[in-house]
Amino acid sequence: MGIARTILLAASKNDILNHFATNRAFVKRAMKKFMPGEAPEDALAAAATLASGGRGTVLTKLGENITRPDEAVAVRDHYLGMFDQIKSRKLPAVVSVKPTQLGLDLSQEACAAHLDTLAAKAAATGSFLWVDMEDSSYVDRTLALYSALKAKHACTGVALQAYLRRTPADLEKLMPLNPVIRLVKGAYAEPAHVVFPAKRDTDIAFFDLSVRMLEQAARGKCQPILGTHDIALLDRLVARAQEIGVADGRYEIHMLYGIRDADQQRLCGQGRMVKTLVSYGTAWYRWYMRRLAERPANIWFVMKGMLAG
Repeated sequence: MGIARTILLAASKNDILNHFATNRAFVKRAMKKFMPGEAPEDALAAAATLASGGRGTVLTKLGENITRPDEAVAVRDHYLGMFDQIKSRKLPAVVSVKPTQLGLDLSQEACAAHLDTLAAKAAATGSFLWVDMEDSSYVDRTLALYSALKAKHACTGVALQAYLRRTPADLEKLMPLNPVIRLVKGAYAEPAHVVFPAKRDTDIAFFDLSVRMLEQAARGKCQPILGTHDIALLDRLVARAQEIGVADGRYEIHMLYGIRDADQQRLCGQGRMVKTLVSYGTAWYRWYMRRLAERPANIWFVMKGMLAG
């Protein structure tokens, strides 16, 4: 792991820096590269704009590791309202939630009940619910939640992280569910025995896992979601999908708001199904630092904001 990435991931856990950053205008300006604003309305407006260009959106309210049951209920109710907004505005948008936002640290049973409520709402409103993946300590619990959820609700998916050494085995265990899987590279600070420390190894793992999912998609056994901004890697995977007969609608490409926008438009124009992940909310600091750590060169955008402020 590079020094800059290590520093940024460590900084993401620092409460003093969190307080400093979220109260500084220049940091908020730099943050807007990755999210349209803190309010739900900002996210919904961005979703409408993206829809006009043919892209769907994945909406997520930032925040994690809530500490009280009433906070989990508030998050659940917020997303229930977002599903209603998506339907009323006729947006090609879906929702993604972290299990710790729904109280996984407090009670797996209560978290499962909240997810069940949200999945039922997603089905009723013609949308979709993503179960996001957090650090490696949550993988077993998150996969157990998803397995139970998918047995009841087809309109649900889960994220897997290519940099985790365990992910190939996790993928195989999920295959009997005919899963919907968003594969990402991974953005948490983890020890070397848990993850591939070298970027090259993660890239290889991402390609191999994606090919495995595409092969299953060709048999109608899986819906792969390729969550990466690595355009060369995506082009190789799109070519492989075409080689093995996976139609464009059988897989999707997901990228973050504000990153590779021209490439997102290009891929969409080529007939690929592209969705943009749009985040919102006031609890953006930890998420933002992880985004910077994925590509430390993005620190330049912070510096530009600082100079402008």
